[in-house]
Parts: sequence; structure tokens; C-alpha cells
Amino acid sequence: MAANPLALQTYALLDDEDCEARIRAAKAALGERLVILGHHYQREEVFRHADFTGDSLKLSRLAAGSDAEYIVFCGVHFMAEVADILSRPDQVSILPDLGAGCSMADMASLAKVERAWRELGSVLDPDAHVTPVTYINSAADLKAFCGRHGGIVCTSTNARAVLEWSFARREKVLFFPDQHLGRNTAHRMGIPAEQMAVWDFDRPLGGLTEERIRAARILLWKGFCSVHQMFRPEHIDAFKARFPDTRVISHPECSFEVCAKSDHVGSTEYIIRTIADSPPGTRWLVGTELNLVDRLDAQFRAQGKSVHFMSPTVCMCSTMFRIDPQHLAWTLENLVEGRVVNRIEVPEAVADPARRALERMLEVSP
Repeated sequence: MAANPLALQTYALLDDEDCEARIRAAKAALGERLVILGHHYQREEVFRHADFTGDSLKLSRLAAGSDAEYIVFCGVHFMAEVADILSRPDQVSILPDLGAGCSMADMASLAKVERAWRELGSVLDPDAHVTPVTYINSAADLKAFCGRHGGIVCTSTNARAVLEWSFARREKVLFFPDQHLGRNTAHRMGIPAEQMAVWDFDRPLGGLTEERIRAARILLWKGFCSVHQMFRPEHIDAFKARFPDTRVISHPECSFEVCAKSDHVGSTEYIIRTIADSPPGTRWLVGTELNLVDRLDAQFRAQGKSVHFMSPTVCMCSTMFRIDPQHLAWTLENLVEGRVVNRIEVPEAVADPARRALERMLEVSP
């Protein structure tokens, strides 16, 4: 590869229109050597350049099946890690801005999960009684932890199928890092609240008694998504007071109270499909990230559908937003010059067990 990458600082001075033209030119120059993956929460001026778009499960499968030499992931760090783990050794996974992380993923570190596993060992044998399940919104080393301990990865799309698989093997589940996805999924499976317990990773034994641990079928890590956490039941009540015919649809990372008041609950792909299939003139209140909601409103406006963001406070995924046209142009033009910048490379000692957990997920997923 050529040395001395093009300076990122010079790209920060470019306006979006200049970046647009340069991104298109670089894509044309790279041709089939390049594939750009775009998550639904990505900003529109970057999202439009993606060759494939989707949620975490869809993009995981696309990463695994890509023939391109370079996989540029317009998403966040854990997504690019998954692309590296599932792709071929000759493929390169790239994240345009290394600062694009996930606050939820950061709430569960390997050290904290290993400590929780040891503490569970003072009550029962976790390897015999507990299946570890990590949401795909987590670091590669946590996926590897699950792979080593007979566990699995899930997404918001396949969480129920994954939990059914997990309970078929052991009677308990340790679910991290998002408590809300775990709780909402378990509730829809008929698991009562008294058989769920929140594991507070900042307290000894998760803040639980031994009796509470033994009684729980699912231990929910005390983590959350900062965007979905801000949606409140009163937001739904206030909006429906103005527009009683509104249909409410929420992502399962929202709180239990918000999901209980929603007409539909599901992944980003489910949200898109449900609104697309609804009759003309339908009004929707959506509990998920702002960029996706704005895109849906623009997409279906011609059909007379109204799509509204649930919270009165404007908020988007700030870490996803770090991927901007300037970073994407910088990444692609360096590739044209034969330089790889911001490569995401998971060490094989981590990638191998993480791959096992991800492959279990892909086998379980409908």
C-alpha cells in the first residue's frame, strides 16, 4: 500500500456538495472492489451512497456474502467488527470515523461480564445453567465470550428465536448489554416479570440476592440505548390526544412502558415494512432514531402517510452521526490511491469464538 495517507484535515473544509461529487468519482474508480454498507440510522447525505442498507442482521449477512475487496461500513465500530469477523481473510473492513462507537455497547465490557460470570459462580454453575446472550450492539470480545461459553449473539430482529434457542439449552439467560430488548422480548414470550431480574454491573452480585438469582430465568444487564431511552409513555399520550387515530410503532430498545403503549414493536426493518404496508393516509408515531423517521416521512408522504418522531426533543444517534461525507470521501480517495485508512481488524483469537456465536445466530435466524 502507498504511504502517507491523504490528510483528513483538508477534507473537513469541503462542503457536502464537493464531497458528493468526489465520493461518486471514487466509487466509480474502485468499482466492484468496493462495497459500502449503510445502517438505517445513518445521515441521509452518507446513506445515499450505500450499496446495501439495512439493520444489524441484514448487514451482517451482507458482509458475510460480499465479494468486494473493501467493505466500508457506514455505521458504528461493532458493526465494522462483525463485518471483519464474518468476511473472508482477503477482505478489508473499514470504518470511516473511528470515533463512531455505541454508548450502549460501552456499558458492557469484557471485564464486567467476566466478573458477573464469576459472581454467578458463587450461586450456581453458570456454564451448566446460564446461556450468555449478547446483543449485536456489543464489542467483539463479548461475542467471543459468548462463543466460548456456549452462548450466542442476537439482533432486535431475531431476539425471540435466539432466546428460545438459549432456553432450550439451559434454564437461565444472562442478556447484555440492553435490558429493554431482553425484557420486551421475554415478556412477549410469556415470561413473567418476577422471573426477570436486572443485573447492576456496578454492585456486587449485580445488586441481587442469591434467592433472586435462583428464581430468575433471565438476568438483564443494566444497559440501554441513549436514543431509545428518551421516549416516554407521556409522549404517546400527548400525541394521541391531538391525533387519536395515530398508530404507534416502537423499537424494542425502548422502555417496557413505551412498548406496552405501542401498537407494533419491532426492528428497524420491521418498522419500515409495517409502515410501507399500511394503507394510504395512515398516521404513525415512531419510537426510533430520527434519521430513519425523517427518511420514512419523506418516502411515504406521496401516499398521504404521516410519520412522526415520538419525542418532542430532537435527538439522533450522535456516534452514528460522526460518519459524515467528509470522512467517507477521505476514506474512498485513500483507497483509490492504494491506501487503507481506519481498518477494523479483530485478532483471530477473538474472532474465532466470536464467529461461532455469530454463526449460531445466523443458523437460528428465520
